[in-house]
Amino acid sequence: MAQIKTIPTLKQLRHLIALADHGHFGRAAESCLITQSSLSASIKELEAILGRVLIERTRRSVRLTPLAEEVVARARDILVDVEDIVDLVAAVDEPLSGSLQLGVIPTIAPFLLPRVLPTLRKSFPDLKLYLTEDQSSRLLDGLNGGSLDLLLLAYPYPSGKFEDHIFADDGLWVTFNRNHYFSGLERVTTQDLESESLLLLSEGNCLRDHILSYSSKSHKKSIDDFQATSLNTLVQMVENGLGLTVLPKMAIDSGIIRGTGLQVRPLDGRYASRKIGFCWRKSSPRKEEFKLLSPFFQNELATPVRPNTRERK
Repeated sequence: MAQIKTIPTLKQLRHLIALADHGHFGRAAESCLITQSSLSASIKELEAILGRVLIERTRRSVRLTPLAEEVVARARDILVDVEDIVDLVAAVDEPLSGSLQLGVIPTIAPFLLPRVLPTLRKSFPDLKLYLTEDQSSRLLDGLNGGSLDLLLLAYPYPSGKFEDHIFADDGLWVTFNRNHYFSGLERVTTQDLESESLLLLSEGNCLRDHILSYSSKSHKKSIDDFQATSLNTLVQMVENGLGLTVLPKMAIDSGIIRGTGLQVRPLDGRYASRKIGFCWRKSSPRKEEFKLLSPFFQNELATPVRPNTRERK
């Protein structure tokens, strides 16, 4: 009779991933809601099952062996697949129920979510929505690792191996002081901006990249010195006469310049907008559920995506 091979448990794999992420037994144990001794015992059991040392332990540090790094990478994929199986079964009973981990970028979250979430709660009372706000690159890492199920992003943005569902346009508007000569224009062109001090978000924010894509090389040199960490900070800088900026329409509609005395004009140009859409793993069994969410966000934006923008799979 063939001997049955002992295989690692999902719990042991989760513990190894936590140790890889935190690089410390205490912090890894805390993230798993267990004691440090329990985590250490779990890792030793895993090493015994595999017959290999995975962790190099010293008094001051914890280091994964090259083999352990590969095991962690495969373990992440395994756990994502297992969680997708659970989601698949749950979706059969009732769509948009249970928990959903949604990642949103900072230039969308405070301006769109407060308008959408109350309606979502009424329409899907059994949906438990957990929100994570971060920059696009880190959100994609979370989606890849399985800690996030769905992302709400602004495009264009290179989302790589994931599937995108773009459903709305969000126009870009130039924001300036009331005594600026732009107040006499109906629309502002990218050429009009060439001689202006343009204030933008700091590196890593996709809105910065969207705006820079409309700027000439000579204008970009005068932009890099002006950076802020939030759209509200940009508004304050413009109000204090430090220059002008470009804001997404959803932020203006949410009242970001209310009470400031600033004025806005639409940025004129063929591509003077960003696209809003969802992003999920191609393997996700909930993709049809996710598409059910898009009308709620699209209705608030009231700007359906133009016909020439295609969904990428």
